[in-house]
Amino acid sequence: MTTNNEQQTIKNWFDNTYAKRGESYLRPKEAYYIFAELLQLKSEKNFLDVACGLGRMLEISNEYGVNNYGIDLSEIAIAKAKKKLPTAVLLEANAEALPFNDTHFDYVTCLGSLERMIDKDKVLQEIKRVTKPEATLCFMVRNANSWRWIFTKKLLFTINRKGHQEAKTYEEWELLFQQNGLKVMQCIPDQWPIMKGLKLLSLGRFNGFKTKQKSATPLKFANEFIFILQKN
Repeated sequence: MTTNNEQQTIKNWFDNTYAKRGESYLRPKEAYYIFAELLQLKSEKNFLDVACGLGRMLEISNEYGVNNYGIDLSEIAIAKAKKKLPTAVLLEANAEALPFNDTHFDYVTCLGSLERMIDKDKVLQEIKRVTKPEATLCFMVRNANSWRWIFTKKLLFTINRKGHQEAKTYEEWELLFQQNGLKVMQCIPDQWPIMKGLKLLSLGRFNGFKTKQKSATPLKFANEFIFILQKN
């Protein structure tokens, strides 16, 4: 059961982070195109970004002509996102209690945030509630078997407790989704580390941000997983 104190600690951490670091806390805009392409966003459809932060994913989805919605626990993030996205519906809200009607959304993203949420089952049930039967969902989640998590987080004791930083193995994430009535349609490694490397090797000429790239690292050791899901 989520307590107000737990949630307030997380909210405070994100408020402070967005106030101090702003856009520098996020990946560059081009890193978000891959999520729109994996979802195959279509114009006039309803799109929700859960834990939208400063709205970078919504900036990309806006280019696809969808109806943009976003929620975030951080009032600082929502205030900043509204300045960039005046036509989007942006609300300060907890993902455990989404302020939307049933079966409203065609697409949902939750990128790098589910692992930070306290009651993940409740979040997933809420996302199921507000999505249409044929909706497509995209989650990017941290891998507990990645070298970065094991060595730089666990062994060096740098896990961000105030921001509720967590990780799970592929099998644990898959089971969590399945237990909440979500079917894994596809899972690929986080694309941004691969794209950064290709951009460096091409001396900045790489322009394949909308195309899935192959990774030399086995999926089970990826830094983060990108899951594409549909309702069972």
